[in-house]
Amino acid sequence: RLTAALCHVRFTMAGGDDNENDSASRLQVMQDAVADAGNNLRALKAEKADKAAVDGAIAALKTLKIELDSEVKKAMAAGDEKAKEKENFRAKMGGALEQRLFYIPSFKIYGGVAGLYDYGPPGCAVKSNLQALWRQHFVLHEGMLEVECPSVTPEVVLRASGHVEKFTDLMVNDTVTKDCFRADHLVEENLERMLGDPMLTAARRRELEDMNARLEEFTPAEMGAAIVDLGLRAPETNNELSAPYPFNLMFPTQIGPSGVQKGFLRPETAQGIFVNFRDLLYYNGGKLPFAAAQVGQSFRNEIAPRAGLLRVREFTQAEIEHFVHPDHKEHARFSEVANVELSLFSRGAQLAAVKKPFPMTVGEAVAKGIVANQTLGYFIARTQLFLLQVGIDPARLRYRQHLQHEMAHYAEDCWDAEIECSYGWVECVGLADRSAFDLKAHSDKSKVDLTAYERYSEPKVEEVFVVEPNKKDMGKAFKKDAKAVTDALMALGAAEGLALAAKLEAEGKAMLATEVGEREVLKGMVSMQMETQTSHGRNFTPSVIEPSFGIGRILYCMFEHNFYVRPDDAAKTVFRFTPIIAPIKCTIFPLLNDAGMNDAAEKISRTLAADGVSAKLDATAVSVGKRYARTDELGVPFAVTVDHRSLEDQTVTLRERDSCEQVRVATDKLLPLVKTLCGMSTTWKEATAGFERVQAAPEE
Repeated sequence: RLTAALCHVRFTMAGGDDNENDSASRLQVMQDAVADAGNNLRALKAEKADKAAVDGAIAALKTLKIELDSEVKKAMAAGDEKAKEKENFRAKMGGALEQRLFYIPSFKIYGGVAGLYDYGPPGCAVKSNLQALWRQHFVLHEGMLEVECPSVTPEVVLRASGHVEKFTDLMVNDTVTKDCFRADHLVEENLERMLGDPMLTAARRRELEDMNARLEEFTPAEMGAAIVDLGLRAPETNNELSAPYPFNLMFPTQIGPSGVQKGFLRPETAQGIFVNFRDLLYYNGGKLPFAAAQVGQSFRNEIAPRAGLLRVREFTQAEIEHFVHPDHKEHARFSEVANVELSLFSRGAQLAAVKKPFPMTVGEAVAKGIVANQTLGYFIARTQLFLLQVGIDPARLRYRQHLQHEMAHYAEDCWDAEIECSYGWVECVGLADRSAFDLKAHSDKSKVDLTAYERYSEPKVEEVFVVEPNKKDMGKAFKKDAKAVTDALMALGAAEGLALAAKLEAEGKAMLATEVGEREVLKGMVSMQMETQTSHGRNFTPSVIEPSFGIGRILYCMFEHNFYVRPDDAAKTVFRFTPIIAPIKCTIFPLLNDAGMNDAAEKISRTLAADGVSAKLDATAVSVGKRYARTDELGVPFAVTVDHRSLEDQTVTLRERDSCEQVRVATDKLLPLVKTLCGMSTTWKEATAGFERVQAAPEE
């Protein structure tokens, strides 16, 4: 049996067993083999076997231990090498982004402030192009209603939405220095380190993976238990940590000089859409479904900002609120996206023994009930198409479904579009069916009706609960509180109202809970009964499907997915932005500092700019090859060079960034060619098929 175990280990290490190809599985098999060999040796000794058998068992155990030790060292070295590669990649890309002024820390001359960044010229252009594409892809394509609301929000709005009480992250403190740490980040970082331990047993690995999967839904008590289980202490000082407690992430402010009206910087853009629902519905002719959208700044006082643009204190959101009948969540255009294939990481997949996403079309996912309804599935698919246009690598994009307890109690289904980067999987888009919670919450708090009207195809005879307050008697009895008592009566459901009516009839009085406390209602102050009525329609509160995009996070992941180094020169860094996203579409170079070439280049630059093509003229006295490299760092997809021949036959060379291929183009055909390429309606190869090829310059 020992020989068989050793052979199995060697077979696995050679890659012969398809079920155990990953390093963790191989190491587990080897650990099991060592344990079996140890048990076998002890059994032989207990049986007082002959010396030859015992010596053979000892030799076999030593061989297994040597092989296990060797594999552990290799696995640890591979892990260290991978971590170093990620750090080097981030450092090189971060250097390129900062050097070319895509974004830099805010207030840098004063030492900066964690979680705040300034976008430079190319960063502003890329961000603007991304937002323009988002508007075209969603707002224009779907006929959405775009709004712009203030960043300063009154407290009452955010109290109604639940943000004042519940918009929190769990925080822990160093018990000595009082330094603050976000609890889930500490746990997550240590889980990543522990899961990288090649000697971790299969049972412990499964336990830690389950903990990692459920981390976002942990209560303070569960988070505290995880910290104790992992033996976590404060980074750097190694002091004990406090118990986790909730910290509200909103920035408080005051509205007006008196300070009487409290407010907050908005933590999301969505609430401005919800409070304007009634006016938007009227603007839309009272028809459902419809969607409203907003792009703007949001603010969150993050406990521990980190990872550049991934976790900041001020950021740009692009949010959609799609209002739909709660019983009719089918989508008229669902068939257009039904065959879009997604990488889905469903609840079942997350909690399975092997935690792995699976490919499936959105049509099949909705049909099988994995995605709750067509409208949510439609927006997931549209999000997939948008992210691919932006330049996100589809192999590093997945949709993770929220676990049941991770979702709010009112939500029907929630998914996150997660993009893999050097920091791991990052949530960049949230897609949720929030049911009717938001509109009901604001309607209850504001006492303003936020419903839509549904007309029946045929009149219906219905039993309706009717409340008729005696306003005269109520006014005399309750004076300034009469409205609060009336509102409480009108808010009663049929069961509650009839029970109250029965008590009034039997006892002549009853207590009623109102916003201003309990009040005694007397018989005769109100009439409550069921009546038979013919109804032609009804008011209902719409459900909301909400796609919410973090623009900065998408930008960062796009930077990582599109950054590379030229194979022939490690000093040449390139961003392979799609033409739609690139900050500058085309650069124009005169080959030499020649008056004729400069004039021709200037004319081309003006022609492109006049037609809306972002172009940059570079007439600096350096070689064309160096100018190419400089614009490659900015991600400029195309470059025009005016040379000696240009002055003779009015042609120029056009270079494509990634292939470095060049073609010669007549100046009168340059604009339509560049516009076609920037519109991405065709490929470089197809668009330039009939043009003269040009040998690349030696500097490239």
